[in-house]
Amino acid sequence: MDSNTPLPVRFTLGKQSSLAPEGGGHGDGDGGELMSELDPRVRLMYLANEGDLEGIKELLDSGTDVNYRDIDDRTALHVAACQGSGSVVEFLLQNGAEVDPQDRWGSTPLADAIHYKKHDAIKLLEKHGAKPLTAPMHVNNARQVPEYEINPKELDFTNSVDITKGTFCLATWRGIEVAVKKLGEEVTADEDKVKAFRDELALLQKIRHPNVVQFLGAVTQSSPMMIVTEYLPKGDLRAYLKRKGALSVATAVRLALDIARGMSYLHENRPEAIIHRDLEPSNILRDDSGSLKVADFGVSRMLKVTSRVKEDRPLTCQDNCCRYVAPEVFKNEEYDTKVDVFSFALILQEMIEGCLPFSSKQENEVPKAYAANVRPPFRAPAKHYAHGLKELIVECWNESPAKRPTFRQIISRLETIYSSIGHKRGWKVRTFKCFPSFEAMLRKDRSSRNRSSHSTNSI
Repeated sequence: MDSNTPLPVRFTLGKQSSLAPEGGGHGDGDGGELMSELDPRVRLMYLANEGDLEGIKELLDSGTDVNYRDIDDRTALHVAACQGSGSVVEFLLQNGAEVDPQDRWGSTPLADAIHYKKHDAIKLLEKHGAKPLTAPMHVNNARQVPEYEINPKELDFTNSVDITKGTFCLATWRGIEVAVKKLGEEVTADEDKVKAFRDELALLQKIRHPNVVQFLGAVTQSSPMMIVTEYLPKGDLRAYLKRKGALSVATAVRLALDIARGMSYLHENRPEAIIHRDLEPSNILRDDSGSLKVADFGVSRMLKVTSRVKEDRPLTCQDNCCRYVAPEVFKNEEYDTKVDVFSFALILQEMIEGCLPFSSKQENEVPKAYAANVRPPFRAPAKHYAHGLKELIVECWNESPAKRPTFRQIISRLETIYSSIGHKRGWKVRTFKCFPSFEAMLRKDRSSRNRSSHSTNSI
């Protein structure tokens, strides 16, 4: 019998193909019949199922084909991937196993490992070049493909660079530069990350506002999946503050209004409000005019207007930039839109002070300070805080979320403050133009007296 000819047996022990119909992987034979089968190729399948590395090594050393397929076109690598035996997967791949063989139902070892949530096997297979069969959001009916779907072949990454914290990269699409966020192939089996990707897409489709980054489309029918948004070449607020330091009060209030307008739009979204929950300077982008747009909704939440939400697990400093996160989030308490108001207060103060919130503290110390109701000190001179501005910041970071103002209220107060700043600046300019300087008045008086003296002498 040719060594490549499948035996009329089906390997039936252990987990079966992820794409096999119910009962499709079972049938001919049972464990007893398998054990009585002396053909080394079937023994290879059995040993892969059992994780017997030494036995597999002996069989391969004796010439057994590592890519033998049973009657269902299953290989030892399929079996090892189902069981999640990392050492066996690695050994088979190092000894010539095909990385992406498809069984009779079209399933690959990677597809099986993903189906059975064998994460070690997934990582090893991907390291050796295994590719997912389809994207997690793939649909079989063409009519179900989203309207926003972008053909990945249209995205040119030739001159790609990482932008905005490395979360997005630069690409060219239909003649314009765009920002692209990829869901890496290595996380397609991570249900939490796939869900976060779906949630972010659901949010972006709803958003249309000049102070929120514009969603252009997404790649969902192939891997890697991607989100495509407008590219803002002026970078983020974090980089801007690093260059500029403390901003003038007029500039700080103007930029704060941009953020507040974008956030008010998100919070007043119906039927479900949108909580950003990661509002901090590197997630706020600058457009060509210097205005600000809220961006990056990777950890955002949607909630019913009357509801509050709670994290499944406590946050750590690795999850977010701790300096801007409201204390109720870190306490793992229920929270609502007011967490964004807390973050906003810290950003506004930073624009005026010119330094990070609690810049003298380590990152992991900041949440403890907030929980103890300690807030960053006001160090800038009083003239840097227009009338009512410091009071607004204090209200926004109030320990009680219910006492923090809404963004609609914040906008109203900031507009009043900005108007008062404008009037004062205008008064100073008009005063300078309308009234001569003291030196000019002295010169005029001296000249007048000289003329008077000259006239008297002439008489």
